[in-house]
Amino acid sequence: MRIGAPAHFSPLTAYLLEMPSRLPIFPLKVVLFPGTPLPLHIFEPRYKRMLADCLAADRRFGITPLSDEHGAPEPGTVGCVAEVRVNQELPDGRSNIVVLGGSRFVLSRLLEESLPYPVALVQTFDDDPATDPAAEDTSTLRRLFLEYFAGLRQLNDTEPEEPTLAEEARVLSFQVAGSLECDPGVKQRLLAERSTKRRVQALIQLLPVLTSALERAIKVHQRAHTNGKGGSAPEIITEP
Repeated sequence: MRIGAPAHFSPLTAYLLEMPSRLPIFPLKVVLFPGTPLPLHIFEPRYKRMLADCLAADRRFGITPLSDEHGAPEPGTVGCVAEVRVNQELPDGRSNIVVLGGSRFVLSRLLEESLPYPVALVQTFDDDPATDPAAEDTSTLRRLFLEYFAGLRQLNDTEPEEPTLAEEARVLSFQVAGSLECDPGVKQRLLAERSTKRRVQALIQLLPVLTSALERAIKVHQRAHTNGKGGSAPEIITEP
């Protein structure tokens, strides 16, 4: 199972990506990471309009966390570019789409445009140079995630499967972070982190906690399958 990997850009493309650019914004309670896929269901009229506009242009919009009562993100909010890879339009006008995470960005300011959805000027960024973790930490992260991933599949009653993980620490850290089932605020901090080393170390600290919670949930799940007795259900004897 391949989780995904961020694309590598030429120096010229990387330079262009660092320039401020206009981007439609979709505030959500989920966090998208570079190189990771995310399925979305589009049903609100304003975001159906946004999807139609994106498909007619470069198929890109930005995902940010919700910030205020209106859902509009504030300046300084960190998000991730989403590229529409799959679009399934339903008969009633709703759509099921799959997006792939691209570059991270900082929202500079919202633009005043006569559109029903937010549009912003954003500045993309990558991890700071010379922040690679030790090879031992990268190996530890890979091992801890494989344990977590196996537990997650067991809890969901799915067949064991080993994911295809990247060798590069930066890419691996995004793959792992995007696959975790945890508080969105935690994932948002991992997204905003600009040091690969610190992100890897944070994941190394987080994964054992999540795995322990999974193990407890698996035990409850198994007891539920055995009538809560830790064994087979007793035979019920009725009078003749």
